[in-house]
Amino acid sequence: APESLMQALEDLDYLAALDNDGNLSEFGIIMSEFPLDPQLSKSILASCEFECVDEMLTIAAMVTAPNCFLRAPPGTEEIALTCWRKFSHSAGDHFTLINVFNAFKEASANSASQCNNEKWCRDYFLSCSALRMAEIIRAELVEIMKRIELPISEPDFGSKENILSIKKSLVSGYFMHIARDVDGSGNYLMLTHRQVAQLHPFSSYYNTRRIPEWVLFHEFSVSEDNSIRVVSEISPDLFVELVPQYYFSNLPPSESKDILQEVINHLSPVSTMKEEQK
Repeated sequence: APESLMQALEDLDYLAALDNDGNLSEFGIIMSEFPLDPQLSKSILASCEFECVDEMLTIAAMVTAPNCFLRAPPGTEEIALTCWRKFSHSAGDHFTLINVFNAFKEASANSASQCNNEKWCRDYFLSCSALRMAEIIRAELVEIMKRIELPISEPDFGSKENILSIKKSLVSGYFMHIARDVDGSGNYLMLTHRQVAQLHPFSSYYNTRRIPEWVLFHEFSVSEDNSIRVVSEISPDLFVELVPQYYFSNLPPSESKDILQEVINHLSPVSTMKEEQK
């Protein structure tokens, strides 16, 4: 549909993948080397700047592979939740996925047979085939990085600096996927489309007391009761620091936009100084 095509071109423009003539920019050409959604490609390239490539490649592989969390058989839902909480990360689902992948790799290294791998996955209500697929995708992404001579930083997962760097990389690509809890009960209003969504049951924030106000989400699903999947907490400051100004200007009016505008106004003297220094 023409509308979908125009929306796609607009999204590529926001991601700096197009030049003024509508052709691929130099940045867009590099993005197109990755067989991924443009937002994910942009996040990987941003991670080169923020020096968290190792972790971003793991996230990219995990969100591209099929969902690794299995639906628990009736009567075992609580057991499954208890198992998954062992991987849960306070910063959000993207970080939880890194924990799951690293635990699977460790279990594989300690296991001599494929059967033990599958048993480990069953014990934790995880899909062995999905995690193996994530391994393959990640290895392919590493090969692409090497082929186009992009730097791969050393793993540093867990440090405060690394967590902030991962969030910056994610926001750089997914600033169009931001939502705010408007009433404190988990009803998230998306900035772009003004639709209300709830957290997906597989989210590490689901059924917990701590519901973050501002989140970045990987995808929105109408078919699954208007839910947002793979969700991590961000701060308004981080969003306004990395969002393109022309994208922010085009956002529909809302209370959330007003809050972000106040943050911009508060930060603007500092931003102006930084621009002058640049």
